[in-house]
Amino acid sequence: MTPAEAAVAGSAAAAAASSKQPVWSDSGDAPFEDVDATPVYARGGKSRKKAKSGGGNETFEIVKTIFFALLIALVLRVLLFQPFTIPSASMEPNLYEGDYIVVSKWSYGYSKHAIPFSPPVFEGRLFAQQPERGDIVVFKLPRDNRTDYIKRLVGLPGDRVQMINNVLHINGEPVRDVVVSGEDATNMYGMPVITARETLPGGKTFTIQDFGPGNQADDTPVFEVPEGYYFMMGDNRDNSVDSRYGPNENGVGLVPAENLIGKAEIILFSWSPGASLWNPVSWFSKVRPSRFFTVLN
Repeated sequence: MTPAEAAVAGSAAAAAASSKQPVWSDSGDAPFEDVDATPVYARGGKSRKKAKSGGGNETFEIVKTIFFALLIALVLRVLLFQPFTIPSASMEPNLYEGDYIVVSKWSYGYSKHAIPFSPPVFEGRLFAQQPERGDIVVFKLPRDNRTDYIKRLVGLPGDRVQMINNVLHINGEPVRDVVVSGEDATNMYGMPVITARETLPGGKTFTIQDFGPGNQADDTPVFEVPEGYYFMMGDNRDNSVDSRYGPNENGVGLVPAENLIGKAEIILFSWSPGASLWNPVSWFSKVRPSRFFTVLN
């Protein structure tokens, strides 16, 4: 090749090199995409695919988070705590309609009723523990095994329970009570309301409410509590359908150990009757802050 030909070839190579686009990349070795030479339908295809894949992963992560949150909530509800709302006045003056309470599930062990909808996965109780006389207990109503009830446990297996002239007797002995002095009050029917401090065998003391003698369940036969059962009464003695009434009287009757759900521990918060989730004004007008975080006795 003559010097003239070499010069011409060199000039051509230099021109070709100058016509190429520069290389720009994070790693310094990837060719820059020639956008003008790429078909429109192919441009950005990889980035769109990557974005689509990222969206799918995000949805999966959200679903996974919700699943684990629900699983944790279920485990806590089954094994540790369960909330309940008090629907009636049967436990006054200690629990009022509209109180929102927390029940400990581990206190008495676990039965099928510890699980939502009470599936028949096993019989009896696991890690069973004997409840104490005087506990406020949430249980499934024996006659339907579905309805949640709350009462105070006054009769243990082997006890004999009877009401005589408006006085509770356990094993033939009257339960000591002391009338609490206070302002005169009447219930919605105009009957006088008597408040007293009652002390059960074993020393548990609590307040009860009564309308005085002469009411329906103030005199009863003797109830003998068999093994594996408990006798329940409401603290509002003349306004409570409890173990003094049998299933044929639409009452509670004796409560099997399997039906116990847990022990009421604390009032978390409280609203007066008439509060509604759909009426935000009532959240503040009906709230009872004095009852918040009240430990139950």
